[in-house]
Amino acid sequence: MNQLHNAFTLFMSLLVEAMPFLLLGVLFSSLLLLFVDERQLLAKLPRHPLLGAFIGSSIGFLFPVCECGNVPVARRLLMQGVPSSVAIGFLLAAPTVNPIVIWSTWSAFRDRPEMVVLRVVFSLAIATIIGWVFSAQEDLKPILQPSVVRAIPKAAPKREKAAIASDSPLLQSGTFLLGEPGKPMRLDTATLPPVESATAAPPKGWMGKLPLKYPIDARRWRLFVDNTMAELRELGGVLVLGSAIAAIVQVAVPREIILSLGQGPVTSILAMLVLATVVSICSTVDAFFALSFASTFTTGSLLAFLVFGPMIDLKAIGLMLWIFKPKPIAYILILAAQLTFFLTLAYNLKIA
Repeated sequence: MNQLHNAFTLFMSLLVEAMPFLLLGVLFSSLLLLFVDERQLLAKLPRHPLLGAFIGSSIGFLFPVCECGNVPVARRLLMQGVPSSVAIGFLLAAPTVNPIVIWSTWSAFRDRPEMVVLRVVFSLAIATIIGWVFSAQEDLKPILQPSVVRAIPKAAPKREKAAIASDSPLLQSGTFLLGEPGKPMRLDTATLPPVESATAAPPKGWMGKLPLKYPIDARRWRLFVDNTMAELRELGGVLVLGSAIAAIVQVAVPREIILSLGQGPVTSILAMLVLATVVSICSTVDAFFALSFASTFTTGSLLAFLVFGPMIDLKAIGLMLWIFKPKPIAYILILAAQLTFFLTLAYNLKIA
């Protein structure tokens, strides 16, 4: 009974800690959906796979979201047709490469500033490499969930290698909405009639629920709220499941087993990789958790926890399943784990 109580307490703490950041990510996602013109977004993103992966990893600095909030933003980027290297780079790096996490890491390790620098550098490097690897997958349909594939606007073939054709749907309106039955719907004057047409027949589908007497800007904000609520319901359910699994694992596995492995340059990293996966602490506060192990674990293993945890943990895996099929998630997990292990092991051996 005591273990059950502890598991419930951990579950609630994870959920309360993560939900605000998930909401923040959903808000950014809805802003991209309704207020960002894909034509300008796509025009400014680099087409080179490696450069695109690096830019995608870096723009997390503009979106201060953790590993819960980055998933809906990355999903929206893919729905808007951005290159896979950009979206995956953002997905993996945004939880670490943002001002909030950098500030919290500095607060925890004031006497060890190299921890802050190496955390950002390693995260950027790993996210860029993985995004670059996934850029080889030109057709994303085999690795994406069907709901995401249906929402991606159809563009000209090989648009990442050539200019976008003038008849591309992306050039016919500013943005797309997910209509019924799960197909993209253009948000333009045909979808949002002008105020003067208030006497006309209401549009079909869920758009018809919007009062036509509202100004276009007000109805656009109403759509923003509706989309935010819809995505929060979808991703919130997955977050609840991931938090429950993480809480059960933390209670079932004795922490002493992991702590006993903390002194070896290799075993300490492996232990921290496992701990980062199962503990699932938000990236905005995980530096303080890692600080509690500073006296018993190697510096490289602490870096492994701070770099790998925000990319891959049980909550993040559960949320990624809303974007990708299980096989590509396994590839991302293996690549991230290997790159984190080799980089942090090199650091351990250097300072040994």
